[in-house]
Amino acid sequence: MKIDPTAGVVEAVRQIPSPNQDARPDGSKIEVVVVHSISLPPGGFGGAGVEQLFCNQLDPDEHPFYREIHQLKVSAHLFVRRSGEVIQFVPLHRRAWHAGESFCEGRTRVNDFSIGIELEGNDVEMFEAIQYERLAGLINAIMRAYPDVTPRRLYAHSDIAPGRKTDPGPGFDWKRFLGML
Repeated sequence: MKIDPTAGVVEAVRQIPSPNQDARPDGSKIEVVVVHSISLPPGGFGGAGVEQLFCNQLDPDEHPFYREIHQLKVSAHLFVRRSGEVIQFVPLHRRAWHAGESFCEGRTRVNDFSIGIELEGNDVEMFEAIQYERLAGLINAIMRAYPDVTPRRLYAHSDIAPGRKTDPGPGFDWKRFLGML
C-alpha cells in the first residue's frame, strides 16, 4: 500500500468522507496508531452500520442498539472489513474522532497525534487472516510516510482507555500481527 502524506490518502482504497474530523492542532504530528474493533449491529458483520455511523447517517429505527448511538459524532481514519476491503473516512493528516477520553505516552487528547484504524470485529471472535494482512500493509505504509510511528507505538484502544474500552479484545493476536511488520 502507498500513502500520499501530503493529502493523507491511502491509494487504491475506497474513500468515504466523514464529517467527523477536523484539523490537528498546530505543531502536532502523527506519532501513534490505535487499533480498534467495531461491529454494527453488535456481533453483525458486512452491513452498512459502521459507514453510516461514521457519516452521521445511522437510522435509529433500524436496530434497537442504534437508538443509543445514532447521535454520536465519531469516525476513524480507516476501516478494515472482514473481507479485507479497506475504507478511508478521514485523511491521515487530519484528526479523526476515534479515541475519545484517552491517555497515551503521558498525554491526553490522543486524537491529536494518532491514526485510528477500526477492524470489523468484536471482543470475542477471532479476526480474519486477510484483516491482519491489510492491517500490516497499512501500518507498514504509515511507518514509511510518518517515521515517528514505529511498532512500539501501536496501541489497542483498550491500552489508551482502560476500564472504558476493551477493543480489539482477546480475539486480536498481537504477536501474529507484529510478526508481519
